[in-house]
Amino acid sequence: MVDGSGGIAAKTIQALMASERARFIAAHPDAAARAGNGLPGFYQGVPMHWMRDWPMPFPMLVTGAQGATLTDSDGHVLADFCLGDTGSMFGHSPEPVRQALVAQSARGLTYMLPTDDALAVGTLLRDRFALPHWQVATTATDANRFALRVARAVTGRVRILVFNGCYHGTVDETFVRLIDGAPVNRPGLLGQFTDLTQGTRVVEFNDLPGLEAALSDRTVACVITEPVLTNCCMVLPDPGFHEALRRLTRETGTLLLIDETHTISTGPGGYTREYGLEPDMFVLGKPVAGGVAASVWGFTDEVARRLDAVRAVTPPGHSGMGTTLSANALALACMRATLEQVMTDAAYAHMEALAKHLATELSGVIDRLGLPWHVVRVGARVEFICAPGPLRNGTEAEAAHAGPLEQAIHLALLNRGVLIAPFHNMMLVCPATTEEQVDRLITAFSEVAGILAQGKAT
Repeated sequence: MVDGSGGIAAKTIQALMASERARFIAAHPDAAARAGNGLPGFYQGVPMHWMRDWPMPFPMLVTGAQGATLTDSDGHVLADFCLGDTGSMFGHSPEPVRQALVAQSARGLTYMLPTDDALAVGTLLRDRFALPHWQVATTATDANRFALRVARAVTGRVRILVFNGCYHGTVDETFVRLIDGAPVNRPGLLGQFTDLTQGTRVVEFNDLPGLEAALSDRTVACVITEPVLTNCCMVLPDPGFHEALRRLTRETGTLLLIDETHTISTGPGGYTREYGLEPDMFVLGKPVAGGVAASVWGFTDEVARRLDAVRAVTPPGHSGMGTTLSANALALACMRATLEQVMTDAAYAHMEALAKHLATELSGVIDRLGLPWHVVRVGARVEFICAPGPLRNGTEAEAAHAGPLEQAIHLALLNRGVLIAPFHNMMLVCPATTEEQVDRLITAFSEVAGILAQGKAT
């Protein structure tokens, strides 16, 4: 039974957290002196409020990062498996991106006009992701927002459909969840002034009868989904799910948008190319420019034809798509370098091999200790989940989340020289990750899990 404790007694979790907090404080005197009460001038003491979600008692201060290594102001050198929560999925400052950034900085950063790099990037995107039409935005949130606006424009429909537990940045329409089987605005939203459930339908991932019913009245403009649910406890698609999703959307005249911002970990063309998906629209953000803020969204000839028709009868004015810094020269230069020289077949082969080894070894530790946990992987993205598996939908993923336990594990791993993502138990292997770093993570996980296993709940 999933109870949110991960099968570990509360007193064991609390004891581990207390000891690891003390260890962190003792090991970070510089960060304590300069940021122990928060960074001056920032709300809640951090530049972005979610930086408070790290389990450490106060922020550590990063002084540098290179490849898969991060160094803080107290001199700790960490094996980085968080990698900016996918923003640096191909490593910190890949050399081709660094060179492109330096070269472009001498030529200007943004001027609202295309460059030679733009000429190259359009072709690179078309060839890699097999869609003919592309636009550049600054974040995946922007790209998803713009793509959904196009979907509504070309279908003449208002509603969209999301899967429970989805993640598409901060796109308002996607903040809908199922609670006790009923759609509700996602708990925790601030300043929400409309009922999002009026324009968004939500069904469980892998629930094909529910999906068919939700699309049957032909009022849904677009289904937006990740190929794998990733920003909760990871949920893989059932066999045949994506084929049925594509069939049902086509039968009902609904567009299909695949958001690969996280699942680009699968391979050079993402999950879409690896598994032969056929989206009408495609979004990729975070790592596409090697860590520089940029995103892309692409679509088919048919969507372009219908968009042209709509634009032809629409008065000129603000389309609601695009921001001033979208497609800036610096982002395009770094995107070209990333697509041409960083996101290579060889890089992915290295990532896949080490991630597979990591997942296998973590599973072995869990089995050896008899913990009711499991490990799941999509390419270079690995996650241990403190509940039995596999999980099939967002409701199960939400129930599997074990907040206090996960925070204690994250801090304990950090104190042992390993950084993983703060929001859940996600780990990324990048082209610069070494076998030694993976082994360090396995060893640290084994030690921490062993401590916890001594206090298994009865």
